[in-house]
Amino acid sequence: MSPTPAGLWRYLREAFLYRWNLLFFLGGTAAAVLSPFPDGLLPIVCAAELVYLGGLTALPRFRAAIDARAHAERAAPEPGAAASQQALADVVRALDPPARQRFERLRARCLDMQRLAQGVGGAAGGGTSRADEIRAPALDRLLWAFLRLLASQQALRRFLSSADEAQIQHGVDDLRVRQEEAKKRGDERIVRSVSDAIATSELRLQNFRKAASNAEFVGVELDRIEGKIQAISEMAVSHQDPDYISSQVDSVAESMAHTEAAIRELHQITGLGEELSATPAILSAGAER
Repeated sequence: MSPTPAGLWRYLREAFLYRWNLLFFLGGTAAAVLSPFPDGLLPIVCAAELVYLGGLTALPRFRAAIDARAHAERAAPEPGAAASQQALADVVRALDPPARQRFERLRARCLDMQRLAQGVGGAAGGGTSRADEIRAPALDRLLWAFLRLLASQQALRRFLSSADEAQIQHGVDDLRVRQEEAKKRGDERIVRSVSDAIATSELRLQNFRKAASNAEFVGVELDRIEGKIQAISEMAVSHQDPDYISSQVDSVAESMAHTEAAIRELHQITGLGEELSATPAILSAGAER
């Protein structure tokens, strides 16, 4: 597939800014201005420049070279894109097989719907519609949030499996009994020591319950976002109206606000947060694979 044409203005700009053209044009203009007949020579210089621009931009080889350059500029990764793609690979690699398979199935579903939509819309040759341009960034953002929540869920499950709420609570109860016995004996040293141990155990209990609450929220949120992703990806086939798709994408973006806030709160567990705010190109990465 040939690169998309860069356009007439890009051809003219590249031809005009060619270093040898600038040298001759500016030199000729300066010579005409300094000559005894500037009124007659300046139009000749300008006419020669127009002939040069028209002739060069009409050459197929010149247009093809500029088209290739413009295509390379569009395909060049943005600053930070490499870091985002590395973060994507790191998170996927760190997932347990079931979580990784769940993410890969969802991404494959999006790619299947994308290809099917291109066939329905007559864009199987590789064209990109405005609807696709609106939908793809939204799906990338949702998939990135989904992936980070999978990582959070995995970390929370490991933490919860490493602790026992009933055992911690039993330890707190035993410490309270020892505290009361120490108070009766009037041993302040033991009272202070046991009181500190009780505070520490209660903090552990609080952390465990908070983690359990977070795990429940993450599970529900994963199901919600998975449904959103499937709905938007399937919309590629059932709806081709860019305005309708844009309105749906905007509503999804608004609903993602509390999800992003939750991910930031789980930053210490996931290792992903504010410093990796850039969304990687997940769908295009999946297509390349």
